[in-house]
Amino acid sequence: MAKFNYVRAQSIAEAIELLNEPDLSSRPLAGGTDLMVYLRLEKPWFDRLVDISQIPELKVIEQQNGQVKIGSGVTFTQAAQSEPLRQVAPLLVDACQSVGSLQIRNLGTLGGNVVNAAACADSLPPLVCLGAVAHLQNADGERRLPVNEFVTGPNRTSLQAGELLTHFSFEAPPDGVRSTFAKLGRRNAQSISRLSMATMGRTNAHGVVDFVRLTPGAATPRLVRFEPVEQMLVDQKPTEELLAQAGQKVAAVMVEITGRRWSTMYKELAIQALAERTLRQVLLTGQAA
Repeated sequence: MAKFNYVRAQSIAEAIELLNEPDLSSRPLAGGTDLMVYLRLEKPWFDRLVDISQIPELKVIEQQNGQVKIGSGVTFTQAAQSEPLRQVAPLLVDACQSVGSLQIRNLGTLGGNVVNAAACADSLPPLVCLGAVAHLQNADGERRLPVNEFVTGPNRTSLQAGELLTHFSFEAPPDGVRSTFAKLGRRNAQSISRLSMATMGRTNAHGVVDFVRLTPGAATPRLVRFEPVEQMLVDQKPTEELLAQAGQKVAAVMVEITGRRWSTMYKELAIQALAERTLRQVLLTGQAA
C-alpha cells in the first residue's frame, strides 16, 4: 500500500482547519471501509488522511420538534440500533441492517456511504425517500443540500475541497406512515445491491392513499423519487390491481430515464416486483415496521 500522512481531529472545527491547510491535499477518514479497498488498487489521490472517526458531534442521533438529526459519523450498527430511528425511519434501519457484514456495519458510516456515492449504496434510497438534507461545513460556514442534489451521479457528489459533511436532517414522517426497504442481490447475506427500493405510504380513515413515496436504488444514474408513480396512487384505494399497475409504471419510468441496455430486461421485471412488494407492505398489510 502506498504511503501517506495521517492526523486525527478531535472536533469539527479542527477537522475543517486540517482539511484546509495550504499546500496539502487532505481527505477525511471515517470508517475507511471503502477507502482502504481503493488504496489497495490505486495510488492515493491525497497527501494526508484526516481521521474524523472520534469526533463526538458526528455521532449524534436525535429528534427534536419533529426534526431528526443524524451525524455523518454514525455507523450502520449505531443507526440500526437507534430507537429514535426505529420509531420514525424504519426504512433507514432496514437498509443499515442489510449492509455488508457485521464488521463493515460496525465501521462503515452513513456519511461515508453517501460521500462515496456508489450506485449500490444502501443508505441513499431511504435518505432520499425521507427528504433528507446534507449539512456541509467549511471554513466559510455551512451550506445545505437535499441528498438527491448532493449526490450528482455514481461516485460523484458536489462536495467541495476542504468541506466536511457533518450531518443529515429530515422531518419526521407524519403519524401512521409505514415504511420499508428491500433489495435484490446475488446472495442473501453480504450482498451488493443490484436493485433496491425505499417506500413509504399511508392510507386514511376511508382507505384512500394520502401519503406515498418511492425511491429506487441502483436503477437510475441519479437517485430520485418516482413522482409519476406516487401521483397515480394518491387519492386512490390501493388494490392488488392498482399496485400491479404501479409496478409497471415504475419499470416504465426507469426505462424512460435510462433507456434500454443489456440489463433492462432483467431490471424491468425485478423493479416491478420490488415496487409491488414494498407498496403492498406499506399500503395493504401491517408487515412493515
